[in-house]
Amino acid sequence: MEMELDPDEVFRDDEDDPEAEAVRESASTKELSVYLVDASPRMFLAQSPSGHDKDESYFHVAINCVVASLKTQIINRSYDEVAICFFNTREKKNLQGSDGVFVFDVGDRESLDRPTAKLIKELSCLEETFAKEIGSQYGIVAGSRENSLYNALWVAQALLRKGSAKTADKRILLFTNEDDPFGKMKGAYKADMTRTTLQRGKDAQDLGISIELFPLIQPNIEFDVSLFYADLIGIEDDDIAQFISGVGERFEDMKYQLRKRMFKKRIVRRLTFSIVNGLSIEVNTYALVRPLVPGSVVWLDSVTNQPLKIERSFICADTGALVQEPTKRFFPYKNMNIKFSVEELADIKRVSNDQLRLLGFKPLSCLKDYHNLRPSTFIFPTDQELIGSTTIFIALHRSMLRLQRFAVAYYGISSHPRLVALIAQDEIKDVGVQVEPPGMHMIYLPYADDVRHIEELHLSPETLAHQASEEQINRAAALMKRMDLKDFSVCQLGNPALQRHYGILQALALEEDDLPEIKDETNPDEEGLSQPGVVKVIEQFKHSIFGDRYESSRSASDEKRSEASKKRKANAENALKECENYDWAELASSGKLMSLTVADLKCYLMARGLPLSGKKEDLIGRIKMDLRK
Repeated sequence: MEMELDPDEVFRDDEDDPEAEAVRESASTKELSVYLVDASPRMFLAQSPSGHDKDESYFHVAINCVVASLKTQIINRSYDEVAICFFNTREKKNLQGSDGVFVFDVGDRESLDRPTAKLIKELSCLEETFAKEIGSQYGIVAGSRENSLYNALWVAQALLRKGSAKTADKRILLFTNEDDPFGKMKGAYKADMTRTTLQRGKDAQDLGISIELFPLIQPNIEFDVSLFYADLIGIEDDDIAQFISGVGERFEDMKYQLRKRMFKKRIVRRLTFSIVNGLSIEVNTYALVRPLVPGSVVWLDSVTNQPLKIERSFICADTGALVQEPTKRFFPYKNMNIKFSVEELADIKRVSNDQLRLLGFKPLSCLKDYHNLRPSTFIFPTDQELIGSTTIFIALHRSMLRLQRFAVAYYGISSHPRLVALIAQDEIKDVGVQVEPPGMHMIYLPYADDVRHIEELHLSPETLAHQASEEQINRAAALMKRMDLKDFSVCQLGNPALQRHYGILQALALEEDDLPEIKDETNPDEEGLSQPGVVKVIEQFKHSIFGDRYESSRSASDEKRSEASKKRKANAENALKECENYDWAELASSGKLMSLTVADLKCYLMARGLPLSGKKEDLIGRIKMDLRK
């Protein structure tokens, strides 16, 4: 059995394959998390963290933080799995039958599974029915052997048994406002309960499960981590003050802290870095900055609403029988069919067996800004497979920094090989806190035809090029200095189109009546531009460029805008009178809108201030959508 080859399919890069990218994401970047929320009566104390009239409890803020995190997680990291677990509860619900622990779940969803819209919706409303259905009580009291915190860690560890520590990151996120859970106990009872709970936490960490603490801190109320939780999560005495300051001094910062600490650098790919013949190390690659795009479309069954599974079958052209995938493929060339096996195609696409090979070093001055055509990738060593990789990487890293050199390397992935520049970056700290980590940036160097030289405009001797005067240069410099954005970063601006896209999806999924408010941060800062100092330098710059012509041209343009505005207003009034001649609701319900002319349809749209573009079917659809409102 033979099948004709599609050249575009055969020689397509693996990195451009969306299915392969989905498989890589699900296999290598999965994270399993258990939100462990304290539900003791102390968590339901009313507080007013933001200075509002309506008080909020610690429990309310914790639930809001988890809901906000799930909303972000369901968009950004769709393969991650989560579980919601409460401890210090009256009711119990867990496979171990442990007292004081309640695993919250909805529908047919497993206890540890990908977040769903139903889970988010019911978790948002849980506080209203929590006292009746689950209840709150102290699970650690003097004179009792009950230890709800120990039970909660045990249940969370059992939930995280799913998956291997090599293929998934496992985390327990603990929310509480109690800094000393065993404070009411004394003597041997307290020492024994503390010891067994710390051992349970250590056992979980030995299995590759990290424990993150989110203390709910109020101003003027101290949360003393050193009493118990420093030993549980492994904080040294010198780092306790830094931990507390990093968590935030105000109660309302908790959402930001959760979002910041939940974000974790994901490994894009693990590469073997060949230094010289016979010496290789292992490095991880990380994508630091990448454009965010809408998620891929998933086709669903119209009846069951379940995702469709795409399967491909081969049918014999002669007999019509179902056959297995052919082992031979061919490509027509000069009236001949050139046959290939699957193994031969793989060998053709494989340019080199090396993933990353060091070729040599060059001075940093040889690297130009225009060589960086796409976002770089950050590489960092790992000793997971090749012991000693970190030691060799550090030696190479320090030498490159000392000698001011960058490394030229060959980066060969499938059929997309290219040369890359490895630039060593030293660690940068600010007040003892790491701002930039040590490592190397991998710059993808361009091919020869990627670089195009600037075409110079050759003027004739009698033609003089216009040059800015010293006054114009000074005015422009003053303008730039006045409008300079301090500490600006591209990460400060969100994509308004994507925000609206996901806002609509969230409203549909959670059956919300109102769309979330979307703030377009790309709009000009009108308040800042209207400041007297800014207005002054703008006017001075315009006058230095245009002189007296600026005033006359501005007056003419204002007159044109005024005339155009009057014309649009008149057209809208005429359109409103015309559309009053039709019963649009009746025409839409009876299906008679198609019988109207395009001009009549546009009269309705113009009167309502709706877009006029598109075919007749688009106009009718827009009218029906407006009538439903």
